[in-house]
Amino acid sequence: MLTASELIAEASASLHHMLSEPDQVFALVSSAIAVVLVLVSSFVKTMIPLRWLAVGSNIGFLIYGALHPAVPMLLLHAALLPINLYRVVEMIRLTRHVRAVANAGDLSGIWLKPYMRSARLKSGEVLFRRGDHAERLYLLADGQIEFIEIGRTIGPGTIFGEIAFFSPSKQRRLTARCAGDCTVLSIDESTMRQLYFQNPTFGFEVIGLVAGRLSADIERLQRQLEERSLDRAE
Repeated sequence: MLTASELIAEASASLHHMLSEPDQVFALVSSAIAVVLVLVSSFVKTMIPLRWLAVGSNIGFLIYGALHPAVPMLLLHAALLPINLYRVVEMIRLTRHVRAVANAGDLSGIWLKPYMRSARLKSGEVLFRRGDHAERLYLLADGQIEFIEIGRTIGPGTIFGEIAFFSPSKQRRLTARCAGDCTVLSIDESTMRQLYFQNPTFGFEVIGLVAGRLSADIERLQRQLEERSLDRAE
């Protein structure tokens, strides 16, 4: 069994041998940077910077695994690198899509489609009733939805049910019924929360979209009240 002094001497000799070869020095520096990035990532609270730090650490450990060599480390980070790259690109693309539709005033919600579940409903089927608890946000992909209490019908590409979905009471104000066969997409609160925590910018843009819809509803209500006032005055 080696003594402490012998272990230190062996480690020193091994380190001296590694530092004498440029590729081994590069491998050590890469691994050191990767370790620092992992440590920094433990203090990061938002997902996109965290993913970028993971990408950087994957590259550092890959270089070390290839030059040292360390096959298990090489295989592990070779598998993790494309996953982290895909996730960070996905979140950046999502944020850009949401920002683009917000700037364009497009409230259709098509940008949420990849995260929604599809359901085919028959004519006359009720999607939710007034007073129901709002558990999902909806996007009409095909057909028409009628809101019974106000006699209003919406067409494909329209997001609906968002007011109750984001309200504190989460109570439906209207009853939604299929005016013909419909294809409806929906997203639940858990998925929305995950998207928000993965990318707070996404959540901020979603709030902007909902606020835009509320503002449009208020303006429409004000116009209706003004028209009624004019009719009464005549």
